[in-house]
Amino acid sequence: MSVSRRAVLAASALSVTAVPLVSMPGAPTARANPKSDGFEFGTGIADLTGPAAECGMMGYSQLEQTTAGIHLRPRARAFVIGSGENRVAYVAVENGAVFGSVHSGVLLALAQRFGDRYTERNVVLTSTHTHASCGGSAHDYAYTLATLGFQRQVYDAEVAGIVEAIVAADADYAPGTIAVGRARLRDASMNRSRVAFDRNPAEDRAEFPDAVDPAVTTLVFRRAGREVGALTWFATHNTSMTNANRLISADNKGYASYAAEQLEHGVRHLDGRPDYIAAFAQTNAGDMSPNLNLRPGDGPTTDEFANTRIIGERQYAASKAAAGQAVPMSGAVGALLCYVDFADLAVDGRFTPDGAPRRTSPAAAGVSLAAGSVEDGPGLPGGPIPEGVRNPMVDFLGGIDHPHPAWLADAQAPKAIFAPLGLLPPVPWVPNVVPVQLVRIGELYLAAAGAEFTIVAGLRVRRAVAAVLGVAVEQVLLQGYANSYHEYVTTPEEYDAQQYEGASTLFGRYTLCGYVQEFTRVAEAFVAGAALGRGPAPRDVSALQPNFASVPGPDATPPGRDFGDVIEQPADTGRGDRVTVEFVSAHPKHNPRRGDTFLEVQRRTGAGQWVRVANEGEWDVRYHWSSGGAAISLAKFTWDVPESVEPGLHRFVHYVDVLQADGTLRPVVGTSAEFQVSA
Repeated sequence: MSVSRRAVLAASALSVTAVPLVSMPGAPTARANPKSDGFEFGTGIADLTGPAAECGMMGYSQLEQTTAGIHLRPRARAFVIGSGENRVAYVAVENGAVFGSVHSGVLLALAQRFGDRYTERNVVLTSTHTHASCGGSAHDYAYTLATLGFQRQVYDAEVAGIVEAIVAADADYAPGTIAVGRARLRDASMNRSRVAFDRNPAEDRAEFPDAVDPAVTTLVFRRAGREVGALTWFATHNTSMTNANRLISADNKGYASYAAEQLEHGVRHLDGRPDYIAAFAQTNAGDMSPNLNLRPGDGPTTDEFANTRIIGERQYAASKAAAGQAVPMSGAVGALLCYVDFADLAVDGRFTPDGAPRRTSPAAAGVSLAAGSVEDGPGLPGGPIPEGVRNPMVDFLGGIDHPHPAWLADAQAPKAIFAPLGLLPPVPWVPNVVPVQLVRIGELYLAAAGAEFTIVAGLRVRRAVAAVLGVAVEQVLLQGYANSYHEYVTTPEEYDAQQYEGASTLFGRYTLCGYVQEFTRVAEAFVAGAALGRGPAPRDVSALQPNFASVPGPDATPPGRDFGDVIEQPADTGRGDRVTVEFVSAHPKHNPRRGDTFLEVQRRTGAGQWVRVANEGEWDVRYHWSSGGAAISLAKFTWDVPESVEPGLHRFVHYVDVLQADGTLRPVVGTSAEFQVSA
């Protein structure tokens, strides 16, 4: 934490407007959600980091974008919130998407530990949608092409991390107060699909005069008079890091958490359970880009790391502004969930633009999807398969260039179909049975779905739910990226433009209409306290998951070197400078060190003891992995020395596990020469 950085954080608050709360009517009492004036809650956090080398990354779908180090470790932040007999487990997951596979794996683990305390009904798993995390945790082939199949290590890390966070929050469950505050943030997003947005009716566009959703909503958690956590929602893509980046990163929302937790509250995640947790979640960010000049890595600066920090700082400052005028909530906690088959959903004319009944259709990707979003990260020729490169995953599936029937083209019109994902063998490449969930936390309601809704699509869902509940629209948030993932949801008007978002609205022009219909149905059951059928069961294709990614064998060293040797020693340095060290290492796939670190920066005390002052996983330290030859791994670390660091002797200590010829792992510790940090 540096003095200059604190000044930047304070300055960021100047672009944020706090929104005074007004008195809102309470929601109708539902029998399933009895009225209660008091809250109980618990918070928890856990590491999600997967393999830091040679693992395909999730988000941009580029075959050559594989991990090669770590910058800011992704984490799961859990809030278990209850009132009376009801509780909800909400988890903000710093990954690319919470796939149905992970959702199911988490629910199974929770059932084994807690019985029916946490179920699909009252657990919300939502992704921050960073494009710099490990991929391959899906059971859906469309999302494992660039990772060369299902990656068990990544899946295990995500499931275990989410479960650990919920377990910690459950153990922390105790009485406290929850307050809600609101603000507006106008310089952390741009509409990357303005052509499509402008097709919406004037009454919709009037809600967003700048074509962005500036709404910031923050829940503040207090216990015994002390703030112990915050949960903030704001719509902007978590794509400040570009598709050229190969370092694992929680991106701009991860930096916002880092600013709140470490810079403000002094949290160090290797020190044990933190006494403060801050999560920054998504809402309807489908057409919201953090790249303010609408080019990848461009805006506010042309440095992707600086952009990550700045956009994160602005979200953090907005959260502080909202928290500064938050008022305590009272009310019930509850949740309902059902599953809906969007491959063939009948949509009543009450929910369609022309009043005629319509249907959704099996999933199909449009040609603009293959091109990618040019504002955040262009796609590759032919989609996620570079020209001239054989993808064994695609070969296994029989190719992606399948003909599609005329009836599908008609159902998806005016989309020009690139791939009929819902009709491809051996099973549809994306989920078609997806969850629709409504959650109440006091006066706040979350309409949760597994897609990227544009701001106007989100607005229409929020209006529909608010009308049924009898509350103000601002009391309902569209909780996107939740519990599953099937890409985008646009309005029918936006769909007709067939920009990237419309081409990625997989179930056709009336997908949003179907969502409005189904959320209306769930909200009506919520108000009435009526039973809600579960709907069709989501598919289980876990037994049909190939993996063609290479598995590293036993580690080796350069001639004349041993594991842990220092190739490049650090030089003496000063505050505000960068210092570098490089070690002979081992492949991080052998032990990703989830919940741990590959490097500590240590300072020698006056008593001659070495104490940790920084570590890999935090913002100021970067870990760059590279191959030094067959089976040889090199680990280079940089440390940006904060202005606040205490001068004196320092050293780097590298931790890694070596895979030996007999298949066993041997821990290795490498220590650099001492170096001086001057004031």
